[in-house]
Amino acid sequence: MASNDYKKVTTHALLEMKQRGEKISMLTAYDYSFAQIIDDANIDVILVGDSASNVMAGHISTLPITLDQMIYHAQSVIRAVDRALVVVDLPFGSYQGNSKEALNSAIRIMKESGAHAVKLEGGAEVLESITRILSAGIPVMGHLGLTPQSIFKFGTYTVRAKEEAEAEKLRTDAKLLEEAGCFGIVLEKIPAKLATEVTKSVEIPVIGIGAGAGVDGQVLVLHDLIGLTKEFNPRFLRRYLNLYDDVKGAVESYIADVKSKDFPNDEEQY
Repeated sequence: MASNDYKKVTTHALLEMKQRGEKISMLTAYDYSFAQIIDDANIDVILVGDSASNVMAGHISTLPITLDQMIYHAQSVIRAVDRALVVVDLPFGSYQGNSKEALNSAIRIMKESGAHAVKLEGGAEVLESITRILSAGIPVMGHLGLTPQSIFKFGTYTVRAKEEAEAEKLRTDAKLLEEAGCFGIVLEKIPAKLATEVTKSVEIPVIGIGAGAGVDGQVLVLHDLIGLTKEFNPRFLRRYLNLYDDVKGAVESYIADVKSKDFPNDEEQY
């Protein structure tokens, strides 16, 4: 069964896809209109990412976005989606260091948005939070490698786990997440060889972003893929459209037509 045969993608469907070697497609969405388009295109997973902090709100990092704001974006996406599995990022400060708060945050997302799962960053250091969320029956996706919520600790968005000590921690953390009960893991910006190794070492699906071709699926930020953003140009990004220039051109044409009194014409009036 190919993924587009699924009427509804579930965590179990993703596991089946990994087992038969079918790659998993995943994209971000933050609003109703785009979520409707990518769900209609048969995307497997939609991530309501805390990257909304960057692409929707204009912040330089993911840290400022709040739990209330994440719930708002998730609600907008869920209203549009019939088929995809919708995963929502737990934002910075809503789960670290306090497993009770982590559970409360995850419950709010599930109850108030109707989302299907949550995602959070980190390995051993957030294991207690993951376990507590899972104990409430909420599916959890892990996130290892470059973890943008820890950017001020890292100090840079460069490739992670190039040194053996960090690579070994990542291998260990991936197994920990699997054993805890996570249904999948995102690996961000790590060497392709390490990502392939980790993917083979776990039974659960591994989704990569800047982690090479040896993972079980890929995720990109929609706004980067369709070229609504211009400044962000990492090696792993393939732009399928250049909407920034297309939209700018359309707006310039509209302005010119208004100024020249060409719009509205006779047919465009009542």
